[in-house]
Amino acid sequence: MTTTFDILGGRISLRVQRFGEGEPLLYIHPEGGLAPRDPLLTHLAERYTVFAPEFPGTTPGDPYAIHALDGWTDVVLAYEEVTRRLGLERPVVVGQSFGGMLAADLAAHFPALPSRLVLVAPVGLWHDDHPVVNWTTVAPDKTAGMLFHDPAGDAAKAALTLPTDPDQMRAVLLARVWSMACTGRFAWPFPDHGLRGRLHRVAAPTLVVWGRDDRIVDAAYAKEFTAGIASSSATVIDECGHVPQVEQYRQTAAAVDAFLA
Repeated sequence: MTTTFDILGGRISLRVQRFGEGEPLLYIHPEGGLAPRDPLLTHLAERYTVFAPEFPGTTPGDPYAIHALDGWTDVVLAYEEVTRRLGLERPVVVGQSFGGMLAADLAAHFPALPSRLVLVAPVGLWHDDHPVVNWTTVAPDKTAGMLFHDPAGDAAKAALTLPTDPDQMRAVLLARVWSMACTGRFAWPFPDHGLRGRLHRVAAPTLVVWGRDDRIVDAAYAKEFTAGIASSSATVIDECGHVPQVEQYRQTAAAVDAFLA
């Protein structure tokens, strides 16, 4: 089920996909786009009504919506506005990677918005001792090695295997590249967004989940986030890279379930 809202004074039409039934949960997808078969999203939809906005520009047929956003502030305001338009009152908010940065800044700008916050390997902070890899520059043949602890494992293969039909393969690749371009436009240079200086404003109880072997954003950033958010805790998962909800789904789901319970 999908719903579309005209937001930011009509500059953008933002489409939201809905999954499951239960208490409201806002799911903010990572830089590669919204994947309806994301195992964590599917798991959450068993207990919650999951509302998943498609980042502007990533909705099929509306690629140039991205150009209506003037900066990072517009991005945060767009997600706050769509949350209100959906009628969500203090939903759980979950975000992964780029979506984690957006979820954290949404909670920092609007502390009363989320009831609880789950950040899965979020970007958004910078430390010179642990430089974050610019994923938009990673060569395709290096992607699996950057995203996964075990790039030859079943989880990596399932996530990255492309359709065999040439037209479908082309469509998947184009959608993935364009989504990375849309989100990447507002991700870098993310230290300039000032998230570190706003983390103290996050009032919702927060869980930070990280893969110990994350090669994109070092797991040391888990401490950076929990140091900035007063009511927060971190779960670091062994033998896991940048996408815990895929590579170590069961452990990730268990940690999220225990926190939300």
